[in-house]
Amino acid sequence: MASEQPNIIFIITDQQRYDTINGLGFDHMETPVLDRLIREGVSFEHCFVSAASCAPARASLFTGLYPHTTGILKNADEWRHSWVETLNSAGYHCTNIGKMHTWPFETPLGFDQRFVVENKDRYLEGRYYLDEWDKALRARGLVKQQRELYRQLPDYRERLGAFEWELPEDSHPDFFVGDLATWWIKNYPKKDPLFLQIGFPGPHPPYDPIPRYAERYLSKQLPILPVTEKELAGQPKPFHGMRRHNTEVDHDSVVHLLQPSDEQRHRQRAYYSANVTMIDEKIGEILAALEEQGYLENGIVVFTSDHGDCLTDHGHSQKWTMYDLVTRVPMIVWAPKRFSGGRVVEALCQQMDIGPTLLELAGAKKPEPLEALSLRAALEGESDAGRSYVYAEQSGDGNFTTSQFMTMVRDKQWKLVHFLDEPWGQLFDLQNDPNELENLWNQKDVKGEKERLLAELREWNIRSQFQTSTWAAQWR
Repeated sequence: MASEQPNIIFIITDQQRYDTINGLGFDHMETPVLDRLIREGVSFEHCFVSAASCAPARASLFTGLYPHTTGILKNADEWRHSWVETLNSAGYHCTNIGKMHTWPFETPLGFDQRFVVENKDRYLEGRYYLDEWDKALRARGLVKQQRELYRQLPDYRERLGAFEWELPEDSHPDFFVGDLATWWIKNYPKKDPLFLQIGFPGPHPPYDPIPRYAERYLSKQLPILPVTEKELAGQPKPFHGMRRHNTEVDHDSVVHLLQPSDEQRHRQRAYYSANVTMIDEKIGEILAALEEQGYLENGIVVFTSDHGDCLTDHGHSQKWTMYDLVTRVPMIVWAPKRFSGGRVVEALCQQMDIGPTLLELAGAKKPEPLEALSLRAALEGESDAGRSYVYAEQSGDGNFTTSQFMTMVRDKQWKLVHFLDEPWGQLFDLQNDPNELENLWNQKDVKGEKERLLAELREWNIRSQFQTSTWAAQWR
């Protein structure tokens, strides 16, 4: 049985938008390696995360359950279990290199080995925790670029989190993770079957790429969404409060500006895009090492990200909103000897649906209960019917301070965003307003769509509570 089980390589970036890969139709990007995976693999056009921040989204991805079920609603909520434990029990050697964002950081989570690398600029949680990257920098006598040092720059509050990487290139966190993964693949005794999770810290802020990569994007015209007073006026009250909050607190070394200049926005976007290209290059080296060691003879490579980033589009910084720029992410499955490539699945899916898919392919028993649905039929070209709706949640936290709880429900044409115990919300006609600029929440002529989606949201919550009622008891 073990010889038939595929090696699974699961690559996750942090805070990477859907529109950051050339092969998905965004010509300004330089991502030749990911483009190759798209040409030879299966890409999910409408893949949505189930939370608008790191830990809740990742916990959902690795449990197959929504955040309100796991109870992991914000960063630093305790997270100790995942379906990696199931793969381990099915005979897999499980290794994590890079970011997972468990709490505590070094929670086993089912891995035989963990080489933990967390956020580049930890501050509110784990500020003094030394991960593998911290230790490597210290061993070389290097001082990590971080908030305390960036704050010394005279234009720190004008930078929108965009800075130049000034240490040696191989000390950049994304190069460090990529190089560590390549070293492990080449030097660790071959494990078969293997589950290897590689978590890149970027392009999460600080947006601090190596300058030679940034130069390529600084000279480009980049697609940046204009922000108008009309759009801002139509946003719900909690978002107005969050905009102000993010100008007062420098989350992840980003001081948000209410009216950034075109030049400031362009530099931020260029630096962010450059970081994606850096990661793409390292993924190429990882794939070459996997090929050299024979892991891809019977291998599946999955690429995705935990959520996106507004990057000042819609007038917002980072995540904590339900715009597609945050909740829609790339997901590519590459296994040319198993699935015919060059295909795009247009159906809606939740990112966590990849979990039961991989467990099926590994011959592992799926844990119960699960809210995730297998994508195996879509991968095999049998069906791409997908979900009728996708959902996402976000609890109030140290960043999203202006509301208790926010929930999104979306189908192919309509999106509704609900705020707990509050009269305001968001409603978008995605067919006629794909950029989500006009909030129709109070428009009487679409009242029927609003009521339909609110009813679906209620039914989903009731269904979820019933279907997962036995889950918590397993961990008492």
